[in-house]
Amino acid sequence: MMDDEPGGLLRMIVTALETAAIPHMVVGSFASTAHGEPRTTRDLDLVIDPRPDQLNELLGALDAEQFYVDPDVARDALRRRSMFNVIEIATGWKLDLVIRKARPFSIEEMQRRTITRILGMNVPTATAEDTIIAKLEWAKLGASDRQLEDVMGILRVRGADLDFDYIERWVTDLGLAELWRRARAAAPA
Repeated sequence: MMDDEPGGLLRMIVTALETAAIPHMVVGSFASTAHGEPRTTRDLDLVIDPRPDQLNELLGALDAEQFYVDPDVARDALRRRSMFNVIEIATGWKLDLVIRKARPFSIEEMQRRTITRILGMNVPTATAEDTIIAKLEWAKLGASDRQLEDVMGILRVRGADLDFDYIERWVTDLGLAELWRRARAAAPA
């Protein structure tokens, strides 16, 4: 069991990613909580951008007694630029490790990451704007209404500080304008 799950889990994965020199950032509900309103979750999402040798180093650093991960699934995820899971056996906490996509938004999102305090440590995190855009994409895919609720939470907390021109550029480019309009109408900034 990690020392202060999920903080210990975050510390462990960030340490392993940094040791393997893998660019990474916290995304998902932990990022939206850092930028907006808190909500509970049992998984931790990170976007990573490894080379094959770095991924192998990361996989080798995960103790098989403590974590379940399928190395073949992880390597396939790297080839397909998708995602794979690491599960902490004792607690059931899940890490979703998402391979950075090769598209322009994902490249810029990784370049824009900022250091944010999450679970007692300073970690690379998607910006509030990029978290909004990613949450809108998940909402469009039908993941859940929670995605739009997370967007509205960020708007309520950070609305005046957001770069709306940046968000508008990407929601237009990615076909998310209608969802963006709905979220803004429900939680005006």
